[in-house]
Amino acid sequence: MLDSLSAFWVQYGSLLLQGTRDTSIMVLSSTVFAYLLGLPLGVLLVITQPYGIWPRRAINQILGWIINVGRSLPFIILMISVMPFTKLIVGTKIGVLGAIPPLVISAAPFIARMVESSLAEVDSGVVEAAQSMGASVPQIVWKVYLPEAKPSLTLGASISIITILAYTAIAGAVGAGGLGDLAIRYGYQRKVTSMMLVTVVLIIIIVQIIQSAFSRLSARIDKRLR
Repeated sequence: MLDSLSAFWVQYGSLLLQGTRDTSIMVLSSTVFAYLLGLPLGVLLVITQPYGIWPRRAINQILGWIINVGRSLPFIILMISVMPFTKLIVGTKIGVLGAIPPLVISAAPFIARMVESSLAEVDSGVVEAAQSMGASVPQIVWKVYLPEAKPSLTLGASISIITILAYTAIAGAVGAGGLGDLAIRYGYQRKVTSMMLVTVVLIIIIVQIIQSAFSRLSARIDKRLR
């Protein structure tokens, strides 16, 4: 048993390390850029609602439509369809860099809805109190909505990151690299069952680490649990 494990590591260890590194880069980079787009979109969805602090029906409907369309597209179809755009921005359609733009485009609408859901949980009484004291819209967003929704936003971040991780595995089907690519090339195409098993176990471990870390962070910053 030990001999077989040792032989497997000698043969595939460097590939697994590289795959884990590539997956980590894709997930972290895509998450940062997706939140730069998704967070403001989610905030706008909340404040432009008819009962929001900055009601703008037309803006709300347009944003909602765009986000719904973005969420409706299967990731692999979106990835292929935006390849010319990907090539234009990062200079390649494949590999780690080639996967980041479609990951961002696909994840941003999902994050926007997660942010909208989190901000909707904020007590309306707190928002009304801030309005009565003359706080501006940006002040209410930064000093009321976002701080009050931090625990929910944190849990939402874990779900978003895990979703992006799942997308990277799909991206491996079209040459994006990472653990998904190894699972497909070696586990499926070359029938190396052990490689498929190891990549699945690694992804599960990563998911568990992310979920546990963000759950603990959310519990730590949740004022209701103190």
